Amino acid sequence: MRFPHLVAVAIAIVGLIVLLVGLPVVAATTRTPSPIESKASAFFKAGEYPEVTALYRSLPPDATPSKEFLRLVLQSYVRLGRTDEALSIYSKLTQPGQSHDAALLRPLALGMITSHVRDRKEHIRIAAYSALAELGLPETAAILEDGLLDPSVVVRARAAEAIGKSGLAAQSGPLRRALRDATPTVRIAAMTALGEGNATDVRQRLMDVARTEDGPESIFASAALVKLGQSEQLAEITSAATLPDAESRMAALGVLGRLKRPASLAVLAQAVYDPDPSVRAFAAGALGEFGSPDGAAPLTHAIGDESAMIRAVAAASLGKLGIKDTRPLLSAMTRDPDAHVRANAAEGLLRLGDTSAIALAAELARHPDPSIRGAAAQALSASPDEEQALTILQALLSDQQPLPRLSAAKALRKSNDRAIPILLQGLRDTDEAVRIAAANGLLQQLAKQPTSKRRR
Repeated sequence: MRFPHLVAVAIAIVGLIVLLVGLPVVAATTRTPSPIESKASAFFKAGEYPEVTALYRSLPPDATPSKEFLRLVLQSYVRLGRTDEALSIYSKLTQPGQSHDAALLRPLALGMITSHVRDRKEHIRIAAYSALAELGLPETAAILEDGLLDPSVVVRARAAEAIGKSGLAAQSGPLRRALRDATPTVRIAAMTALGEGNATDVRQRLMDVARTEDGPESIFASAALVKLGQSEQLAEITSAATLPDAESRMAALGVLGRLKRPASLAVLAQAVYDPDPSVRAFAAGALGEFGSPDGAAPLTHAIGDESAMIRAVAAASLGKLGIKDTRPLLSAMTRDPDAHVRANAAEGLLRLGDTSAIALAAELARHPDPSIRGAAAQALSASPDEEQALTILQALLSDQQPLPRLSAAKALRKSNDRAIPILLQGLRDTDEAVRIAAANGLLQQLAKQPTSKRRR
């Protein structure tokens, strides 16, 4: 008699289980793509990117396309090198105040750079390859090797440098062929990249150049050999720092600053007394790159040089040493009659953590000379107070002249991720070089973010 009751209870329990377990299954049901989405997906998978963008353009003005469809359209525009249209789509996908989608923003920013590597204007190609040299991305290998064939000497040199930075030098055949480029500048860039890439197979070629060539080319060949383990070549570079030819002395000092061998510090220190102002400037810069506290004494001499250029370089280098006791020296330089010197003194102080220098940088950011406003942006890139610096840099990114905007975009790459929305504004700049610099900054900002924050 109680059997029907037990059946009813069992049915109720099963129903409750279905209800509790079934709800998440229903909630997780995959959304059915719209017909236009399915078409776009098929075209995209087939590599027919113009067809994807044509679908987007065929939409009526009042249509509200899905985010999935817009993502396909954006990626298609990027692959077609039409980054302005891709940026327009990105603004539809990410509303103000929302987190940025690195999975879309990264290829968009990279496309903004690579779309200019064949620009008809040489200075734009130089800007693009300079950005790629800073980024050092292995995925751009084909573009970098193509740059070694560019008619511009500077582009070819930047391409060689970028191949080295991307870790591809050891495997790059075109880079080895660049060792026989018609121009010493390109050959030097190729030697440097191969030396840093530990390409031991070119050692004999480097030895031949070091032995038979004169001037900077021989010096850079010796530097590459030092990188490959032949430390005895350091003596050749040191000797070159005292040659009658000023160009050779500058090359030797620059190399010694980068190699950072303790025995070279005395040579760099002595060079701040060189009769040639350009050589003294190189020595001051090399001491900052060397980074030894023992460089403070010769730099203290250099900040009293009659040449404003040398005082400016020495001020920035003094800040790079990170010695707090040099703060009074740099503070005195903020009253220098030359505005460039004052800007570099502000940079030096900011490197030492002295945020009072932000006020000077802000003042220089309003200077009538655009090159001084650009120098102020450079100084702010070293600021430990990123919030104050961001406010000033954002204003400089809207400057009427391209030089301050370019400097601001470069400075923003060293800031925190709050710079990302500002750099996105830079992607819409009227100057191609500024857009390239902003894209470079975005890529560096995204690379700094933890993986968990790249797609939020």
